[in-house]
Amino acid sequence: MASERQMRVGERVRSELMDLLLMGAIKDPGVRDAVVHAVKVSPDLSSARVYVRLGRPGATEKQREALLRGLERAKGFVRRELGKRLRLRRTPELKFFWDETAETAARIEQILDEVKED
Repeated sequence: MASERQMRVGERVRSELMDLLLMGAIKDPGVRDAVVHAVKVSPDLSSARVYVRLGRPGATEKQREALLRGLERAKGFVRRELGKRLRLRRTPELKFFWDETAETAARIEQILDEVKED
């Protein structure tokens, strides 16, 4: 279970990342329309798992890969900007992952609808 500090730092990282994305600070076209869904920070605050998705529904595999590649390329810039904004002793190392939450929820709803029809 995450500590209160981990959750606070994770939420600040998420908020600042979204701010950078909305400002257009990351110029990569594959990152356009990106949404940071969640950030999970390690207990020692040295690394953060960033879960992202596209704001528009129905993203293709190619769009997902472009998003993750774009964020990986911008990782150094993003980490430097977060360091300035967060003012932590050590800025967490970022690892980006595709957020499956929306697809999972849609699949569960579809299954429930099928069960309801029967």
